[in-house]
Amino acid sequence: MAFEITAARPDPALLDLPWRLPLEEWPEDSLAALPRGISRHVVRFVRLSGRILAVKEIKSELAHGEYQMLRMLGRLALPAVEPFAVVDGRSTRQGEPLDASLVTRHLQFSLPYRALFSQHLRPDTATRLVDALAVLIVRLHLAGFWWGDVSLSNTLFRRDAGAFAAYLVDAETGRLYGALTDGQREHDLEIARVNIAGELLDLEAGGLLPEGTDPVETSSRILSRYASLWDELTHTDRFEHGDRWRVDDRIRRLNDLGFDVDELSMTTDLDGTVIQIQPKVVDAGHHSRRLLRLTGLDVEENQARRLLNDLDAFRAASDRQSDDEELVAHDWLTRIYEPVTRMVPHELAAKLEPAQLFHELLDHRWYMAERAQHDIPIEDAVRDYVATVLPGKPDEKAIVGVDTVELPVIATAESRRRPT
Repeated sequence: MAFEITAARPDPALLDLPWRLPLEEWPEDSLAALPRGISRHVVRFVRLSGRILAVKEIKSELAHGEYQMLRMLGRLALPAVEPFAVVDGRSTRQGEPLDASLVTRHLQFSLPYRALFSQHLRPDTATRLVDALAVLIVRLHLAGFWWGDVSLSNTLFRRDAGAFAAYLVDAETGRLYGALTDGQREHDLEIARVNIAGELLDLEAGGLLPEGTDPVETSSRILSRYASLWDELTHTDRFEHGDRWRVDDRIRRLNDLGFDVDELSMTTDLDGTVIQIQPKVVDAGHHSRRLLRLTGLDVEENQARRLLNDLDAFRAASDRQSDDEELVAHDWLTRIYEPVTRMVPHELAAKLEPAQLFHELLDHRWYMAERAQHDIPIEDAVRDYVATVLPGKPDEKAIVGVDTVELPVIATAESRRRPT
């Protein structure tokens, strides 16, 4: 088979990579040192044309299938890595055939779960990761996607205020249907429960799991968390005709879960006394879309909720409740958000993405005010945070030199450090 590159927008620089070598033999000067998760395939990161790409060596048929599946998930606006290219027809200089390579864009500020546990996190980190994964599975299932290999290893996590947002990173076994049966959904959940238990037990054996975390109990949480989310998003409400306020109440509950109601299906009984209401089309991102509309900031859902809270506080403090929301948002962006994030020195800018940084600054100011028993100017909070907290954080834009496949056990003294 002739050497070929399949891509929506081919980059000629792809030809400069050492495709004649097996991926595990690529020279260090071709690679970007980023944390890798556990994978059944060889995966490497490369820097190319100012971007970071993940390259996975895989059979040709599987590479092309996963590339097309990831493109379809992207068109459905589902949280997944973005496909970049498939490189096929590879061979060594001696003519020996090599597997194809699937190339995807690296998701900035994201980490595999083992890299997260190599840091000093809160004791409930495992629970928060499972919760994030449950939300991801619900979103995929609502779109008719059956994953087939749900696990922490096949997921990337980004910080989302105090929680995490999960992204699908491996769609090799996935299938897209018009709608999933209960059996298909339950099958995915059972795969998730078993895989997560095994991954957490592996962390426990390596001394990376916070003390007191039960791997089996935590993995089983995926079932209850998923069930509550699925029920809230899909069940039918029945109420009397005079209780129309419950329609708004249902929508508010969905918004609180981070889902937007795009369309409602409403029917009445023959006598017109009882109304049934069911969300027909739902999607995540209510707060992030509102913030994007108002400010142009494209951030995670919980981060958006926190930034909107600060925007609302700014609006109240400046007595501008009657002003146009877009005008107030523009003033908040230019007078508060942008000046604050620009106060971070350039050499520390890669520590956290701006929205997460702003969220943590708000937390830091609150703690300072609590200790001082009076309000703290945001500028003072930024200076204190930059001096005392930010330098100790890892660079989440590109953590160099951490290979989570061979992650060592954290020393006991280190594990006693205060969680962040």
